[in-house]
Amino acid sequence: MTARTEAGQAPDLLYSEAEEDLRAAVRSLLADRADAPSVIARTESDTPYDPQLWKALATGIGAAGLLVPEELGGQGATHREAAVVLEELGRSVAPAPFLTSSVVATETLLALGAQEGPAAELLAGLAEGRRVAVVAVPFAAASADVHASVASGALDGTLGPVADAAAADVLLVPTADGLYAVAADAPGVRVEPLVALDLTRPLATVTLDGATGTRLADAGAGARAVDRGLLAGAGLLASEQLGLAEWCLTETVRHTRERHQFNRPIGSFQALKHRMAQLWLEVVSARAAARNAADALATGSPDTPLAVAVAQAYCSKVAVHAAEECVQLHGGIGMTWEHPAHLYLKRAKADATAYGTAGRHRDTVAALMELPAP
Repeated sequence: MTARTEAGQAPDLLYSEAEEDLRAAVRSLLADRADAPSVIARTESDTPYDPQLWKALATGIGAAGLLVPEELGGQGATHREAAVVLEELGRSVAPAPFLTSSVVATETLLALGAQEGPAAELLAGLAEGRRVAVVAVPFAAASADVHASVASGALDGTLGPVADAAAADVLLVPTADGLYAVAADAPGVRVEPLVALDLTRPLATVTLDGATGTRLADAGAGARAVDRGLLAGAGLLASEQLGLAEWCLTETVRHTRERHQFNRPIGSFQALKHRMAQLWLEVVSARAAARNAADALATGSPDTPLAVAVAQAYCSKVAVHAAEECVQLHGGIGMTWEHPAHLYLKRAKADATAYGTAGRHRDTVAALMELPAP
Protein backbone atom coordinates (compact mmCIF):
# COMPACT_ATOMS: atom_id res chain seq x y z
CA MET A 1 0.00 0.00 0.00
CA THR A 2 3.00 2.32 -0.09
CA ALA A 3 5.40 3.60 -2.68
CA ARG A 4 8.75 1.82 -2.44
CA THR A 5 12.07 2.80 -3.96
CA GLU A 6 15.13 0.89 -5.07
CA ALA A 7 18.17 0.97 -2.81
CA GLY A 8 20.09 4.18 -3.24
CA GLN A 9 17.22 6.05 -4.91
CA ALA A 10 15.46 9.05 -3.44
CA PRO A 11 12.13 8.19 -1.78
CA ASP A 12 8.93 8.70 -3.74
CA LEU A 13 7.07 11.30 -1.70
CA LEU A 14 4.09 11.58 -4.05
CA TYR A 15 0.75 10.27 -2.84
CA SER A 16 -0.30 6.89 -4.17
CA GLU A 17 -3.77 6.19 -5.52
CA ALA A 18 -4.61 4.21 -2.37
CA GLU A 19 -3.50 7.12 -0.20
CA GLU A 20 -5.67 9.54 -2.15
CA ASP A 21 -8.65 7.20 -1.83
CA LEU A 22 -8.08 7.05 1.91
CA ARG A 23 -7.84 10.83 2.04
CA ALA A 24 -11.15 11.20 0.21
CA ALA A 25 -12.91 8.83 2.61
CA VAL A 26 -11.55 10.54 5.72
CA ARG A 27 -12.25 14.04 4.39
CA SER A 28 -15.83 13.11 3.54
CA LEU A 29 -16.40 11.66 7.01
CA LEU A 30 -14.93 14.70 8.74
CA ALA A 31 -16.96 17.07 6.56
CA ASP A 32 -20.12 15.31 7.77
CA ARG A 33 -19.24 14.86 11.44
CA ALA A 34 -16.50 17.37 12.30
CA ASP A 35 -17.32 20.62 10.54
CA ALA A 36 -16.34 23.85 12.30
CA PRO A 37 -19.63 24.43 14.17
CA SER A 38 -19.60 20.84 15.45
CA VAL A 39 -16.01 21.06 16.66
CA ILE A 40 -16.63 24.40 18.39
CA ALA A 41 -19.75 23.00 20.05
CA ARG A 42 -17.76 20.01 21.29
CA THR A 43 -15.10 22.21 22.84
CA GLU A 44 -17.81 24.04 24.78
CA SER A 45 -19.30 20.81 26.13
CA ASP A 46 -18.20 18.41 28.86
CA THR A 47 -17.58 15.71 26.24
CA PRO A 48 -15.05 17.00 23.69
CA TYR A 49 -14.88 13.60 21.98
CA ASP A 50 -17.60 12.37 19.65
CA PRO A 51 -17.82 8.58 20.14
CA GLN A 52 -19.72 8.14 16.89
CA LEU A 53 -17.07 10.03 14.94
CA TRP A 54 -14.31 7.91 16.44
CA LYS A 55 -16.25 4.70 15.76
CA ALA A 56 -16.77 5.68 12.12
CA LEU A 57 -13.11 6.64 11.70
CA ALA A 58 -11.69 3.71 13.63
CA THR A 59 -13.91 0.89 12.41
CA GLY A 60 -15.88 2.21 9.45
CA ILE A 61 -12.78 3.40 7.61
CA GLY A 62 -10.39 1.12 9.53
CA ALA A 63 -8.02 3.93 10.50
CA ALA A 64 -7.42 2.61 14.02
CA GLY A 65 -5.62 -0.46 12.71
CA LEU A 66 -3.60 1.05 9.88
CA LEU A 67 -0.23 0.33 11.52
CA VAL A 68 -1.21 -3.09 12.91
CA PRO A 69 -0.23 -6.15 10.82
CA GLU A 70 -3.05 -8.17 9.30
CA GLU A 71 -2.15 -11.23 11.38
CA LEU A 72 -2.90 -9.21 14.50
CA GLY A 73 -6.22 -7.94 13.17
CA GLY A 74 -5.08 -4.69 11.56
CA GLN A 75 -4.93 -3.23 8.06
CA GLY A 76 -1.25 -3.92 7.46
CA ALA A 77 -0.68 -0.43 6.05
CA THR A 78 2.22 1.91 6.80
CA HIS A 79 3.03 5.26 8.30
CA ARG A 80 2.39 6.89 4.93
CA GLU A 81 -1.29 6.01 5.13
CA ALA A 82 -1.43 7.05 8.79
CA ALA A 83 0.14 10.37 7.77
CA VAL A 84 -2.68 10.97 5.27
CA VAL A 85 -5.27 10.46 8.02
CA LEU A 86 -3.42 12.93 10.22
CA GLU A 87 -3.28 15.51 7.44
CA GLU A 88 -7.06 15.39 7.26
CA LEU A 89 -7.45 15.47 11.04
CA GLY A 90 -5.19 18.52 11.07
CA ARG A 91 -7.36 20.19 8.43
CA SER A 92 -10.44 19.79 10.63
CA VAL A 93 -8.78 19.88 14.11
CA ALA A 94 -11.21 17.07 14.93
CA PRO A 95 -11.04 15.88 18.56
CA ALA A 96 -10.12 12.24 17.92
CA PRO A 97 -7.43 10.16 19.70
CA PHE A 98 -5.87 8.88 16.48
CA LEU A 99 -2.37 10.28 17.03
CA THR A 100 -2.09 9.21 20.65
CA SER A 101 -3.76 5.80 20.39
CA SER A 102 -3.49 4.58 16.79
CA VAL A 103 0.04 5.89 16.31
CA VAL A 104 1.99 6.38 19.55
CA ALA A 105 0.43 3.65 21.71
CA THR A 106 0.14 1.25 18.77
CA GLU A 107 3.74 1.81 17.69
CA THR A 108 4.88 1.30 21.29
CA LEU A 109 3.14 -2.07 21.48
CA LEU A 110 4.42 -3.08 18.04
CA ALA A 111 7.97 -2.31 19.15
CA LEU A 112 7.64 -4.98 21.83
CA GLY A 113 7.46 -7.55 19.03
CA ALA A 114 4.86 -9.72 20.79
CA GLN A 115 2.86 -12.10 18.59
CA GLU A 116 0.75 -13.35 21.49
CA GLY A 117 0.03 -12.47 25.09
CA PRO A 118 -1.30 -9.26 26.65
CA ALA A 119 0.46 -6.87 24.25
CA ALA A 120 -0.82 -8.69 21.16
CA GLU A 121 -4.34 -8.86 22.62
CA LEU A 122 -4.29 -5.14 23.33
CA LEU A 123 -3.07 -4.43 19.80
CA ALA A 124 -5.97 -6.43 18.39
CA GLY A 125 -8.39 -4.39 20.51
CA LEU A 126 -6.86 -1.13 19.32
CA ALA A 127 -6.96 -2.25 15.69
CA GLU A 128 -10.65 -3.12 15.95
CA GLY A 129 -11.47 0.21 17.56
CA ARG A 130 -12.81 -1.50 20.68
CA ARG A 131 -10.18 0.08 22.89
CA VAL A 132 -8.24 3.33 23.12
CA ALA A 133 -4.79 3.44 24.71
CA VAL A 134 -2.40 6.27 25.49
CA VAL A 135 1.18 6.27 26.70
CA ALA A 136 1.12 7.95 30.11
CA VAL A 137 4.00 10.38 29.61
CA PRO A 138 3.86 14.18 29.36
CA PHE A 139 2.66 15.33 25.94
CA ALA A 140 5.86 17.34 25.55
CA ALA A 141 8.11 14.33 26.28
CA ALA A 142 10.40 13.12 23.51
CA SER A 143 11.61 10.07 25.43
CA ALA A 144 10.35 7.58 28.01
CA ASP A 145 10.29 9.77 31.10
CA VAL A 146 9.59 7.65 34.19
CA HIS A 147 7.31 9.23 36.77
CA ALA A 148 5.72 6.13 38.28
CA SER A 149 7.12 3.63 40.78
CA VAL A 150 6.23 0.04 41.52
CA ALA A 151 6.26 -1.58 44.93
CA SER A 152 4.85 -5.06 45.59
CA GLY A 153 3.05 -4.95 42.24
CA ALA A 154 1.29 -1.63 42.95
CA LEU A 155 1.92 1.48 40.86
CA ASP A 156 2.18 4.96 42.34
CA GLY A 157 2.91 8.35 40.86
CA THR A 158 1.51 11.42 39.19
CA LEU A 159 1.81 11.61 35.41
CA GLY A 160 1.03 14.40 33.06
CA PRO A 161 -0.09 16.33 31.33
CA VAL A 162 -1.19 13.30 29.28
CA ALA A 163 -2.94 13.96 25.98
CA ASP A 164 -6.25 12.16 25.36
CA ALA A 165 -6.14 10.40 28.72
CA ALA A 166 -9.83 11.24 29.15
CA ALA A 167 -10.68 9.22 26.04
CA ALA A 168 -8.50 6.21 26.92
CA ASP A 169 -9.51 3.00 28.62
CA VAL A 170 -5.92 1.69 28.81
CA LEU A 171 -2.84 3.54 30.04
CA LEU A 172 0.64 2.38 29.05
CA VAL A 173 2.77 3.35 32.04
CA PRO A 174 6.61 3.23 31.84
CA THR A 175 8.29 2.59 35.19
CA ALA A 176 11.77 1.70 36.40
CA ASP A 177 10.50 -1.88 36.64
CA GLY A 178 9.06 -2.08 33.12
CA LEU A 179 6.13 -1.08 30.94
CA TYR A 180 2.67 -1.70 32.40
CA ALA A 181 -0.82 -1.68 30.90
CA VAL A 182 -3.27 -0.19 33.40
CA ALA A 183 -7.03 0.05 32.96
CA ALA A 184 -8.13 3.68 33.17
CA ASP A 185 -11.08 2.73 35.40
CA ALA A 186 -9.09 0.44 37.71
CA PRO A 187 -9.06 1.09 41.46
CA GLY A 188 -6.32 3.53 42.37
CA VAL A 189 -6.40 5.33 39.01
CA ARG A 190 -7.63 8.92 38.81
CA VAL A 191 -7.79 10.96 35.60
CA GLU A 192 -8.28 14.67 36.24
CA PRO A 193 -8.89 16.98 33.24
CA LEU A 194 -6.71 20.05 32.92
CA VAL A 195 -7.47 23.42 31.35
CA ALA A 196 -5.57 23.13 28.09
CA LEU A 197 -4.73 25.74 25.47
CA ASP A 198 -5.88 23.38 22.72
CA LEU A 199 -9.48 22.50 23.55
CA THR A 200 -9.63 19.94 20.73
CA ARG A 201 -6.96 17.72 22.32
CA PRO A 202 -7.68 17.70 26.06
CA LEU A 203 -4.95 17.07 28.59
CA ALA A 204 -5.28 15.38 31.96
CA THR A 205 -3.24 14.48 35.00
CA VAL A 206 -3.13 10.76 35.77
CA THR A 207 -2.64 9.80 39.40
CA LEU A 208 -1.78 6.23 40.35
CA ASP A 209 -2.30 5.32 43.99
CA GLY A 210 -1.72 1.62 44.52
CA ALA A 211 -3.04 0.75 41.06
CA THR A 212 -2.34 -2.64 39.52
CA GLY A 213 -1.65 -3.46 35.92
CA THR A 214 -0.21 -6.02 33.52
CA ARG A 215 3.54 -5.95 32.97
CA LEU A 216 4.20 -5.95 29.24
CA ALA A 217 8.00 -5.66 29.16
CA ASP A 218 11.03 -5.13 31.35
CA ALA A 219 12.49 -1.67 31.90
CA GLY A 220 14.92 -1.72 28.98
CA ALA A 221 12.54 -3.12 26.39
CA GLY A 222 9.73 -0.93 27.68
CA ALA A 223 11.79 2.27 27.45
CA ARG A 224 12.93 1.42 23.92
CA ALA A 225 9.35 0.70 22.88
CA VAL A 226 8.07 3.99 24.31
CA ASP A 227 10.91 5.88 22.62
CA ARG A 228 9.92 4.27 19.30
CA GLY A 229 6.30 5.22 19.86
CA LEU A 230 7.21 8.83 20.62
CA LEU A 231 9.51 8.97 17.57
CA ALA A 232 6.63 7.82 15.35
CA GLY A 233 4.35 10.30 17.06
CA ALA A 234 6.73 13.19 16.41
CA GLY A 235 7.24 12.14 12.80
CA LEU A 236 3.54 11.86 12.01
CA LEU A 237 2.63 14.94 14.03
CA ALA A 238 4.37 16.82 11.21
CA SER A 239 1.61 15.59 8.88
CA GLU A 240 -1.04 16.94 11.23
CA GLN A 241 0.79 20.27 11.25
CA LEU A 242 0.92 20.17 7.46
CA GLY A 243 -2.84 19.63 7.21
CA LEU A 244 -3.44 22.44 9.66
CA ALA A 245 -1.21 24.83 7.72
CA GLU A 246 -2.86 23.89 4.41
CA TRP A 247 -6.32 24.65 5.80
CA CYS A 248 -5.14 28.01 7.14
CA LEU A 249 -3.61 28.96 3.79
CA THR A 250 -6.62 27.81 1.75
CA GLU A 251 -9.11 29.54 4.04
CA THR A 252 -7.09 32.75 4.08
CA VAL A 253 -6.81 32.86 0.28
CA ARG A 254 -10.57 32.26 0.00
CA HIS A 255 -11.35 35.02 2.48
CA THR A 256 -9.05 37.60 0.87
CA ARG A 257 -10.68 36.93 -2.49
CA GLU A 258 -14.16 37.52 -1.10
CA ARG A 259 -13.42 40.38 1.30
CA HIS A 260 -13.51 43.76 -0.49
CA GLN A 261 -12.07 47.09 0.53
CA PHE A 262 -12.00 50.24 -1.62
CA ASN A 263 -14.01 48.23 -4.19
CA ARG A 264 -11.19 45.69 -4.55
CA PRO A 265 -10.61 42.20 -3.08
CA ILE A 266 -8.09 42.66 -0.32
CA GLY A 267 -6.17 39.72 -1.74
CA SER A 268 -5.24 41.91 -4.70
CA PHE A 269 -3.17 44.20 -2.48
CA GLN A 270 0.51 43.61 -3.11
CA ALA A 271 1.51 43.36 0.54
CA LEU A 272 -1.01 40.56 1.16
CA LYS A 273 0.00 38.78 -2.05
CA HIS A 274 3.60 38.67 -0.82
CA ARG A 275 2.58 37.31 2.57
CA MET A 276 0.45 34.54 1.11
CA ALA A 277 3.06 33.66 -1.50
CA GLN A 278 5.66 33.30 1.25
CA LEU A 279 3.26 31.14 3.26
CA TRP A 280 2.61 28.95 0.21
CA LEU A 281 6.34 28.34 -0.18
CA GLU A 282 6.57 27.37 3.49
CA VAL A 283 3.64 24.95 3.22
CA VAL A 284 5.11 23.27 0.14
CA SER A 285 8.41 22.80 1.97
CA ALA A 286 6.55 21.49 5.03
CA ARG A 287 4.83 18.91 2.85
CA ALA A 288 8.19 17.63 1.63
CA ALA A 289 9.54 17.39 5.19
CA ALA A 290 6.42 15.70 6.57
CA ARG A 291 6.20 13.20 3.71
CA ASN A 292 9.89 12.37 4.05
CA ALA A 293 9.45 11.62 7.76
CA ALA A 294 6.42 9.42 7.09
CA ASP A 295 8.25 7.55 4.33
CA ALA A 296 11.33 7.05 6.51
CA LEU A 297 9.16 5.55 9.26
CA ALA A 298 7.33 3.37 6.74
CA THR A 299 10.48 1.97 5.13
CA GLY A 300 12.55 1.65 8.30
CA SER A 301 15.21 4.00 6.94
CA PRO A 302 18.35 4.36 9.08
CA ASP A 303 17.89 8.12 8.64
CA THR A 304 14.50 8.05 10.39
CA PRO A 305 15.61 10.00 13.52
CA LEU A 306 17.09 12.71 11.30
CA ALA A 307 14.03 12.85 9.02
CA VAL A 308 11.71 13.13 12.02
CA ALA A 309 13.81 15.84 13.67
CA VAL A 310 13.97 17.88 10.46
CA ALA A 311 10.21 17.56 9.94
CA GLN A 312 9.36 18.65 13.46
CA ALA A 313 11.89 21.48 13.55
CA TYR A 314 10.38 22.92 10.36
CA CYS A 315 6.69 21.99 10.40
CA SER A 316 6.10 23.31 13.91
CA LYS A 317 7.18 26.79 12.83
CA VAL A 318 5.17 26.68 9.60
CA ALA A 319 1.96 25.59 11.33
CA VAL A 320 2.18 28.40 13.88
CA HIS A 321 2.99 30.97 11.20
CA ALA A 322 0.11 29.81 8.99
CA ALA A 323 -2.34 29.95 11.88
CA GLU A 324 -1.15 33.41 12.93
CA GLU A 325 -1.50 34.72 9.38
CA CYS A 326 -4.97 33.16 9.15
CA VAL A 327 -6.14 34.96 12.28
CA GLN A 328 -4.59 38.28 11.29
CA LEU A 329 -5.68 38.35 7.65
CA HIS A 330 -9.24 37.50 8.64
CA GLY A 331 -9.27 40.77 10.55
CA GLY A 332 -11.91 41.11 13.26
CA ILE A 333 -13.72 37.85 12.52
CA GLY A 334 -10.51 35.93 13.07
CA MET A 335 -10.60 36.96 16.71
CA THR A 336 -14.17 35.82 17.37
CA TRP A 337 -15.10 32.61 19.14
CA GLU A 338 -17.56 31.66 16.40
CA HIS A 339 -14.89 31.54 13.67
CA PRO A 340 -12.66 28.41 13.81
CA ALA A 341 -9.38 30.28 13.20
CA HIS A 342 -8.61 30.37 16.91
CA LEU A 343 -8.88 26.57 17.12
CA TYR A 344 -6.13 26.21 14.52
CA LEU A 345 -3.87 28.71 16.26
CA LYS A 346 -4.28 26.91 19.59
CA ARG A 347 -3.67 23.50 18.00
CA ALA A 348 -0.58 24.81 16.22
CA LYS A 349 0.80 26.32 19.43
CA ALA A 350 0.14 23.12 21.38
CA ASP A 351 1.63 20.91 18.66
CA ALA A 352 4.78 23.03 18.65
CA THR A 353 5.67 21.68 22.10
CA ALA A 354 4.41 18.11 21.62
CA TYR A 355 6.91 15.23 21.52
CA GLY A 356 9.79 17.66 21.88
CA THR A 357 10.05 21.33 21.00
CA ALA A 358 11.38 22.60 17.68
CA GLY A 359 14.53 23.70 19.48
CA ARG A 360 15.09 20.22 20.86
CA HIS A 361 14.65 18.74 17.39
CA ARG A 362 17.12 21.25 15.95
CA ASP A 363 19.62 20.10 18.55
CA THR A 364 18.96 16.52 17.41
CA VAL A 365 19.64 17.48 13.79
CA ALA A 366 22.88 19.14 14.80
CA ALA A 367 23.96 16.13 16.84
CA LEU A 368 23.10 13.60 14.11
CA MET A 369 24.93 15.62 11.47
CA GLU A 370 27.76 16.45 13.86
CA LEU A 371 27.19 20.17 13.49
CA PRO A 372 27.54 22.89 16.15
CA ALA A 373 24.27 23.27 18.06
CA PRO A 374 22.19 26.19 16.70
